[in-house]
Amino acid sequence: MTGMVTEIQRFALNDGPGIRTTVFLKGCDMHCAWCHNPETINAGRELHYYADQCIGCFKCVSACPSKAHKRIDGVHRFYRNLCIQCGQCAQVCYAGAMVMSGEEMTIAQIMKQIIQDKPYYDDSLGGVTISGGETLCQLDFALELTKACQAENIRVGVETNLNRPLAVARVLLGQVDLIMCDFKLFDSQAHRHWTGIGNETIKENLQRLDELGIPYIVRTPVVPGVTDSDENIAAISGFLKHCKRMRYYELLNYNPLGAPKYQSLSRLDPFKGAKPLPKARMRELASIAARAGIPIRIDD
Repeated sequence: MTGMVTEIQRFALNDGPGIRTTVFLKGCDMHCAWCHNPETINAGRELHYYADQCIGCFKCVSACPSKAHKRIDGVHRFYRNLCIQCGQCAQVCYAGAMVMSGEEMTIAQIMKQIIQDKPYYDDSLGGVTISGGETLCQLDFALELTKACQAENIRVGVETNLNRPLAVARVLLGQVDLIMCDFKLFDSQAHRHWTGIGNETIKENLQRLDELGIPYIVRTPVVPGVTDSDENIAAISGFLKHCKRMRYYELLNYNPLGAPKYQSLSRLDPFKGAKPLPKARMRELASIAARAGIPIRIDD
């Protein structure tokens, strides 16, 4: 069995407790307008072109079978409409101007990297986090990877948007040690506008998540002008009062680091120029959430 992997990040500190290795799977069923990892949305391989890294060696011109790279008046030109995502240009681009996102990997290939850091997982009570994109879009592969980790006594956490019926998702979620799930917007119409999908399934799953017997963390990315209203945070935190096995509700400040990726993929960045919220405002929102009587954390 193989899965489409975007990246394997070792010594990750923000994807669960302790020192972790995060495996980012490619493909997502949501299209959040503010996504800071836009390369994980599409399920297939994609070419990034970082024009400022190009040194004009023109090796890509001869390597490209579809003639997407051209030398015109001594200047490199890239025509994405001709690109077939074969990655041959990236293989010869030692300057890093062309980079492929997405690699078919086996469980054994991933475990070879994961197992190297097992002493750090053990000492820090960390482990492996399977993320995305959306983990549930590659459910069978994620389940096999979970089993492989647990066979080595490595803890596994999963990051998910919870947009799969629990009857389907529980085959994986019921096996892991920690679930980290998003609840972005309380209003379903607004959720559909900004992510492409309503939140009815997410709400239903959160109401039933306790029955899995697995601890979980609920998180809201605090996006300026979208999720950062008093009303949204109050509604979500009020909804979470019934979640008995929830460790805490976390507010994640907006991350603007995805901007160069949008440009490299020739995509429009709807939040170009947006900045994280001030620390004082994050504390205000945390105070609003705390009124629901639930444990709160903020990443400001």
